[in-house]
Amino acid sequence: MAKHGKNYSEAFEKIDRLKKYSPLEALTMAKELSYAKFDETVEIHARLGVDPRHADQIVRDVVNLPHGLGKTVKVLVFAQGEDAAKAREAGADYIADGNEMIDKIEGGWLDFDVALATPNMMGKVGKLGPVLGPRNMMPNPKAGTMIPGEDLPRVIEESKAGRIEYRVDKTANIHAPIGKVSFSVEQLHDNMSALMESLVANRPAATKGQYVRKVVVSTSMGPGIIVDPVLASEMEGE
Repeated sequence: MAKHGKNYSEAFEKIDRLKKYSPLEALTMAKELSYAKFDETVEIHARLGVDPRHADQIVRDVVNLPHGLGKTVKVLVFAQGEDAAKAREAGADYIADGNEMIDKIEGGWLDFDVALATPNMMGKVGKLGPVLGPRNMMPNPKAGTMIPGEDLPRVIEESKAGRIEYRVDKTANIHAPIGKVSFSVEQLHDNMSALMESLVANRPAATKGQYVRKVVVSTSMGPGIIVDPVLASEMEGE
């Protein structure tokens, strides 16, 4: 069992483990208990009442956070010709228009946060599945990251502004960032609302019973704070 430091332990002791906090209380506490010397990321972890082994119960979506993520997002675009020119003009950090960049990524280079691709590049991008798939970065039409060239400027802009993708993992959990500790509580609340609204809207028809079963707010280094899942499910995005 991992041992935690003094600062973590002190923060942990200030949390009532028997209480389910409101979203606003949890976010306020997460900010107050932050002790790291850097601007920690605030994260949401949610357990869903789905069975990810069934394709019709996979929950995934893309959300535009109203206040962004508070960090510089590096965007890589797999595109050629006019599409590559559009991506470059729209502010893409890297353009993968041939085998050289693809081979570089296959070799382990991953200095980017978002990967986008036009449909005509997927034949080449497909070989990167073992590298990008486990990191949830493989371009995919359902996630809105495999897109026609005319949509590249809009999606690149959204990605840099705070567009996040989430997908339920094999243990039926969702993990997503919603901003930084330096954000105001109101900004974090707005971002969390947008995420939770998306989660609720994407409830699979095949699920039964309670859908959002557990919600936890935490910072990069801090302990988890349990949120009332009913109150979290009722949040409305901006």
